[in-house]
Amino acid sequence: MLELVAFDIETTGFDVGDEVTVIGFAVPMGVRVFAQTGGRDVGDVAGEVGAATDTAVQVSTHRCEREVLTAVAGFAADRFRDEDVLLAAYNGERFRGGFDLPFLRTRYATHDVAWPFTDVAYADVLPLVANRFNTTVDGDESSDLEAAYDLLCDGAHGALDPFADSAEAVAAFTEARLTDLVLHNVADVLRTRALARVAQRYCSKSDFGVKSLTPVVSD
Repeated sequence: MLELVAFDIETTGFDVGDEVTVIGFAVPMGVRVFAQTGGRDVGDVAGEVGAATDTAVQVSTHRCEREVLTAVAGFAADRFRDEDVLLAAYNGERFRGGFDLPFLRTRYATHDVAWPFTDVAYADVLPLVANRFNTTVDGDESSDLEAAYDLLCDGAHGALDPFADSAEAVAAFTEARLTDLVLHNVADVLRTRALARVAQRYCSKSDFGVKSLTPVVSD
């Protein structure tokens, strides 16, 4: 079976010129997070995050987006290359939609940094939840990440999240509240992994729609 690794990104917004602020990966032994500081003094983020959760979280801070993207490329080369990994995201990239992977492609291309996810399989968890589970509450479908996690899992990871709404991630970076931003990212990658594991238990392999993220031409 492929080793499940969930990931999620935080950004300064949704436009083509916006930047990645945090990239997190839920790996079997914990969570690995890469965060940019915007060149500011943000204090002991790793220590503050470690004190706020029992989950093993390794945080590295980087002065700018390019340094984050380069660090993630190095992590992926060491951690994913030659390994049987299934990378999973929630609305990361799906048929005619998705956010995380298209955003990352633009930012990697902007900085002319090699694409990190070579020889990596990918599946999106959102279509699995929306199409293979009933998440309707009071007549309304609740398939966003937080609601789906609370409905189909135990809801425990929600206690890590300092934000009432994901939109707060933009303000947190602007205000240099990097610890809160990282904790939000950790909560989201753990939620994504939990939902993916539920799908593994109750859905067929064909439901996952696994695709390769390897580009046509690799650097």
